[in-house]
Amino acid sequence: MVVGRESRSKYSTHIIAVEEEVPTCMTENSADDEQESMITKPLLNDDHDCFSAKGGFRTMPFILANEAFAQVASYGLQPNMILYLTREYHLNMATGSNIIFLWSAATNLMPLLGAIVADSFLGRFRMILFGCAISLLGMALLWLTTMIPQAKPLPCYESDNKCSSATSFQLFLLCSCLGLTSIGFGGIVSSSLAFGADQLQKAGGQNNGWVLESYFSWYYALCTISILIAFTCIVYVQDNLGWQLGFGIPVMLMLLSTLSFSLASHLYVKLKAKSSLIVEMLQVAVASYRKRHIELSTECLKMLYHHHRGPAICLPSEKLRFLNKACIIIDPERDLTTDGTAADPWSLCTVNQVEDLKSILKVIPLWSTGMIMSVNSSQSSFSVFQAKSMNRKFSPNFEMPAGSCSMFGVVGAVIWIPLYLQIILPVASRILGRPVHLSTRKRMGIGMALSFLGMVVAATVEAKRRSLAIREGYSDDSDAVVDMSVLWLLPQFFLIGAAAAASATAQNEFYYSEFPRSMSSISSTLSLLGMSAANLVASFLMNAIDELSKLGEKESWISTNVNKGHYDYYYWVLAGLSMLNMIYFLICNKAYGPGKEDKKETTFHEQDD
Repeated sequence: MVVGRESRSKYSTHIIAVEEEVPTCMTENSADDEQESMITKPLLNDDHDCFSAKGGFRTMPFILANEAFAQVASYGLQPNMILYLTREYHLNMATGSNIIFLWSAATNLMPLLGAIVADSFLGRFRMILFGCAISLLGMALLWLTTMIPQAKPLPCYESDNKCSSATSFQLFLLCSCLGLTSIGFGGIVSSSLAFGADQLQKAGGQNNGWVLESYFSWYYALCTISILIAFTCIVYVQDNLGWQLGFGIPVMLMLLSTLSFSLASHLYVKLKAKSSLIVEMLQVAVASYRKRHIELSTECLKMLYHHHRGPAICLPSEKLRFLNKACIIIDPERDLTTDGTAADPWSLCTVNQVEDLKSILKVIPLWSTGMIMSVNSSQSSFSVFQAKSMNRKFSPNFEMPAGSCSMFGVVGAVIWIPLYLQIILPVASRILGRPVHLSTRKRMGIGMALSFLGMVVAATVEAKRRSLAIREGYSDDSDAVVDMSVLWLLPQFFLIGAAAAASATAQNEFYYSEFPRSMSSISSTLSLLGMSAANLVASFLMNAIDELSKLGEKESWISTNVNKGHYDYYYWVLAGLSMLNMIYFLICNKAYGPGKEDKKETTFHEQDD
């Protein structure tokens, strides 16, 4: 219990003297409000305390145009990249897919690193501008590879079907281009949404909450439209008008994105960089490691904890006790400054920081269950090769590009949300005779089940396509088109897209309900980190399957010749892993126990009764 509170004139923060470690002794809301006030107060000082002079609705066209052009340009490069690597650089399917997996991993990881740099050093405006410039450079260099003969291998000789391999320099240049686009995309995505919200902090007066909600809705709607345009128009140009124009358009769009953002520079509210939540998490880890030799005892020994200034006092919880070392004050004269802050934030952290890290570590097992779903949704390279060998003609004058099939995953994600809200829940409520609400973790489970079904359907359709190709005599001709409509691929895309929508929204809601309000922005960071890790896992799995299936000099399941390979077996492996992942999810869900969402629902039912 708390036996005393020392108030030192030299140290303005409170220091708690305790004889026994006790649970958190402040309400969660008070902790959140206190931390929120400390986070938001610095944002309104200095030369940015007058929002009426800058920011507001007039900046929205520039910010949204910047994001829309950047999204179309970036996503326009992705669907057909496997074809560019295999046709122009003569890479096999496994090597090309590996490059794309690593590129996707970097693209999903860079927004996390960009957020740290923006929040702690550069600020959001500079980070977006930096991202635009780096993306433009990467896309321009990639465009040049289509025009400079020395930048890629010589074309294959049709007479003897011999192809020269790409040199180390050519591959280095290619990977550098892709790496620059990932870094630039991360710089834009990490700060664009929050930067737009900064401009609307005072917009709408009392209706500011509605203004922000409307902005977020339009932002995500615009992103979805941009991706659909990229997967259709840009891919169509690449397929029918060539790589030079197909890669040149994204360069022009990225240039427009950079210019549209720069033109309104004098209108923006530019908040100064502050401490990043992610950096604070790292500080806890480093501080607890530095103090690893300190013994945590349950005996009646006085312990001093560092915490936020304010009347509410918080003590570290008993879970993951080793992290509590990070907030223990050993020598107040040395550890604290005259204003009560930590002299070295990498050696002494607040109790709030420690508890924030604990809340993240607690959800890690459940977070990890989403990786296999992301692995399933990252198999677009294989789908492009399947679609390329199927009948894609919808009229004598129109043939759908193979890379455009990815748009059906986006359509599936868009359809799932109204389907769930307007049909599934009302029908279930009518059948059961009471309002039905599925918890976030149940919806995460539904997403995993849909992802499993998507892999089963993908394996079944591919087995049918492959057998038909062999029956028609195309086993040695990977460019042949079998008498099977590409529409057979729609169910798997819809299922994978719906799975992603169901699970992603549920995960974000779950994190939002479990974390303190000051950590609400961490949910998108965790999702991006999960997708980045999933791409690395996908690369490892594909390499392992490729090597094992080639034993005994057999044709690899991951063959560049889609008719000789066994993509169906590969999909069945992913389906099996998805089934094991659902079991793992059930175990993690049970181990997690009741969350804050469950407690609120229990309280609601008790009051209702």
